[in-house]
Amino acid sequence: MASDIVPIQLSLTEGDLVTLWAPKWREDGEDWEAFLGDDDAIFGFPEVARLAAYVRTETEHDLVDHPAWAVVPTLTVAELTPEETRRFDVIGVPELVAEEPDTWTIGELAEITEIVRSLADVCDLDVVHAVLDSTPGFALLDQGTLPFSGREGDRLWTQLAQTVADRWDEVVDALDAMTATPEVDATALAQAEREAAALAARLAEAEERVEAETAGEASDDELAEADEEAVEEQVAEDEADTGPVGFWEEIGIDPIRITTSAGSMVTLRCYLDDKAVFLGSGGRIDAFDSERALARWLADGGKDDNDLVAASTWQDVLDKAAVGELTVTVDRMNDYVLVGIDEDIAQGTLEVDPTQLELASELVLDVAEWAGDPAPARALAESESLGWLVSFVIRPNPTRLAPSPPFDAEAARWRELVQATEARFRTP
Repeated sequence: MASDIVPIQLSLTEGDLVTLWAPKWREDGEDWEAFLGDDDAIFGFPEVARLAAYVRTETEHDLVDHPAWAVVPTLTVAELTPEETRRFDVIGVPELVAEEPDTWTIGELAEITEIVRSLADVCDLDVVHAVLDSTPGFALLDQGTLPFSGREGDRLWTQLAQTVADRWDEVVDALDAMTATPEVDATALAQAEREAAALAARLAEAEERVEAETAGEASDDELAEADEEAVEEQVAEDEADTGPVGFWEEIGIDPIRITTSAGSMVTLRCYLDDKAVFLGSGGRIDAFDSERALARWLADGGKDDNDLVAASTWQDVLDKAAVGELTVTVDRMNDYVLVGIDEDIAQGTLEVDPTQLELASELVLDVAEWAGDPAPARALAESESLGWLVSFVIRPNPTRLAPSPPFDAEAARWRELVQATEARFRTP
């Protein structure tokens, strides 16, 4: 997904370091890619808790302007833990290429090579590019085992392995030199460490449970499933601790965040007679650049000519804000990211994140219905090509006919819908 920021683990000389990676996204007509860091270094942390503490308190780094950054400081330790597929053993490449070039070896080496190239691109590490370009094998890894089959394939693999033996230290040294671990806020670190300890306890308990149930014969799949369940339980517990429970749920009005091409905005929405009503009027939504800015505006009395006055609990919001007791907190399920979906659609249905698309479609339709604009509902009807694609992605069914590429027209139509939605936001 183009708008993602994902946690990754890099194994270098100093050990396993976790950081954040923003794969390529498009903004203002240009392609961008970035890692958590600044002009001088990539920031890597020996523990996920330290990464969590950093992103929750610091705002001076290269990812702060990413369209989806506003979501990152709200993530739990469990959510900031890199998945197995996002762990790259850079320093272990010499041992990896000593293996036979089977599917698993080549696949793992391809993933490591991809992230190393990205690091070299972002950090202008010419020596890394020089090593990777010195033998054709690195460029062929994404084709799988075929290029490394037969006599010619053996030769390619031998060349690659020899290059690693002779020059991989140059790659590791370059990455080591670009990696730094900044200080983190002590209070934030203590909180994150408590989360990490709770998560570790859940994982250990899950593994013990599986082992007890199977009398020591648990398979790797069963242990992985137990780990996944433990992570999900921890995420749910963290959400229960930090989520916007209480006031907002009681009054039935939701703070929501929308990430657009112009940045992240916060506003309010409720449902009256099963129809969305937004903070605003005349088809224009009043939106703010932060939760705090919205709370300040409400504390000043807000506006009495917005559509939310139709909610019986609207005055409760103003009263609580007036005495300084209102805290605006956005639940993760009310976080809508509109950027990048058009590019994903153009690349194919497998590139589109179903959850992101479903949430974005919900928002586009809700805003349009509230504003009295029937065009998005028509465009997203299953009888239309875009609507059929959206339906196929968010409600997959193997018996249905899959949409056929190219998807340029669908991507363009989606882009039009998003632009029309973004145009309805205004800053009071």
